[in-house]
Amino acid sequence: MSLIPQTTAPDGLHRIVIVGGGAGGLELATLLGDRLGKRGQAHVTLIDKKRTHFWKPHLHEIAAGSMNLGMHELCYMAQGHWHGFTDRIGEVIGLDRSRRVVHLAPHVDEFGDAVTPLRDVPYDTLVFAVGSRTNDFGTPGVREHAIALETPADGERFHRRLVNACIRAHAQSEQLQPHQLQVAIIGAGATGVELAAELKHTTRELLSYGLERLDPAQLGIHLIEAGPRILPALPERLSAGAAKQLRALNVTIHTGARVSEVRQHGVQLADGRSIAAELVVWAAGVKAPEFARGLDGLEVNGIHQLRVGPTLQTTLDEHVFAIGDCAACPWLGREAGVLVPPRAQAAHQQASHLAEGLIRRLAGKPLKPWRYRDFGSLVSLGRHSTVGNLMGGLIRGNLWLEGYFARLMYMSLYQMHQRALHGLPRAALDTLARLFSRGTRPRVKMH
Repeated sequence: MSLIPQTTAPDGLHRIVIVGGGAGGLELATLLGDRLGKRGQAHVTLIDKKRTHFWKPHLHEIAAGSMNLGMHELCYMAQGHWHGFTDRIGEVIGLDRSRRVVHLAPHVDEFGDAVTPLRDVPYDTLVFAVGSRTNDFGTPGVREHAIALETPADGERFHRRLVNACIRAHAQSEQLQPHQLQVAIIGAGATGVELAAELKHTTRELLSYGLERLDPAQLGIHLIEAGPRILPALPERLSAGAAKQLRALNVTIHTGARVSEVRQHGVQLADGRSIAAELVVWAAGVKAPEFARGLDGLEVNGIHQLRVGPTLQTTLDEHVFAIGDCAACPWLGREAGVLVPPRAQAAHQQASHLAEGLIRRLAGKPLKPWRYRDFGSLVSLGRHSTVGNLMGGLIRGNLWLEGYFARLMYMSLYQMHQRALHGLPRAALDTLARLFSRGTRPRVKMH
C-alpha cells in the first residue's frame, strides 16, 4: 500500500482538498496553507457552500441577539489569500474514488442567478470536515414549526422572530394568548442549556428598549429533555449545577419528557401533556449530513458519520480522511466501540494532528494514530456565569469550575480557535477591537 497517492497535477504538486469550513476544516486548511501552500509544496483547496466561517458554539448568542455576526464571521477567500490555500464555493453531491474527484452542485445565489456550474474537483488527498446537523428523529412538525440552530442564518431568523414576538405583544390591546412570549427549547444538551440561559439574560435588555408594557417575567423559557437530567452527556455534578442556575433564572425544566409532535403553537409530549409556545427550537440529537451516505461506498454509521481509523483515514480508502463531527472515530484507550464525542475541542485536536500527519505523508513517512485528550467541559450560562470541569492533561484529577473564572476559561476556547486561524498578535487585536466597539452599539441586537 503506497504512502503517497499518485499525483497528476500539471505542475506536479500534490492536491489536498478539504470539504467543509467549520472549526476543524478551516483550521486544517490554514495550517496546511501556511506549511505547504505558501511554500509551493502542495495545492490546498477548501470547499464550502458558504462564503464565511462562524464558530458554531456561539450560535446561541446569535439567536439571543447578544453577539454581532458581522464582527465574528470570517471570509474564506480572504483567509485563503492570507494563508496560502484556495477557497472554492460549492456543495459536494458525490464522490468518484476511482477517478479521485468530488462532484459539486451548481451554485445559485439568492436572486436565482447561476454563480458556478456543475463541476468536478480533482484531489490526491481528500478530507471531509463537514460537521453535523440536528437530528429530528422523524418527529412530526419539526420541519414546519421548529427552528434548528445549524447556521448563523438560523440564529438570526430565530432572533428576528423573537423581537417581532415582543413588539407584537407590546402593541396589542387584548390579553396575551397562552402561547405568546413562550419559547420551547427541545433538547437540553449544551446548545439548549446555553440558549435558555442567554435568552433569560438578553430579553431583560431587549424589553428595556422601549417595550415598557412588557414584564421580563412574561417571557417563559421551557427546556425540554427526554432523559432524566439536563446535559446528559456531561458529568452529573455539572448537570446539577447548571440546573440550579437555570431554575434561579426562572427557566422551566422538563425532564423525562419525550416530544411526540411540534405544533404551530406549542409542543405535544408523549405522555399527553402539551406546552404552549410561540417559538420552538429543536436542539436534540446530531447526525452527519445526508450526502455522506452516498460517497461512493464509504462506510458510515447509523447517523451518517464516516467511519475512520486511528489515523483518521476512512476505513475503505486510504486517500480519504474525515475529522470533526462527521467522523466516527474510535476513542483510543476506552473500551471497544466508544467514539470520540462531537466537540469543538476534538475537531481542533484532529486538525492539528492531521496537518502534521499529511506533511509527514508527503515526506514518505507513515501516519501516526491520533489519541483524543479530554480537557473537560464548559457550558455558558450567560454573560457572567459558566459551569464546567477541567481534567486530563491540564491538571491532575478533576477541577470543578463555576462562576466568573469558569466564564473566562470558556471564553479562552474561542480565543484558542482565533489563534489557530490568525496567530496570537492578530487574534489579540481583534479581541481588543470588539471590546472597544461595545460602547457604540446596544447590548442586544434589536433587528
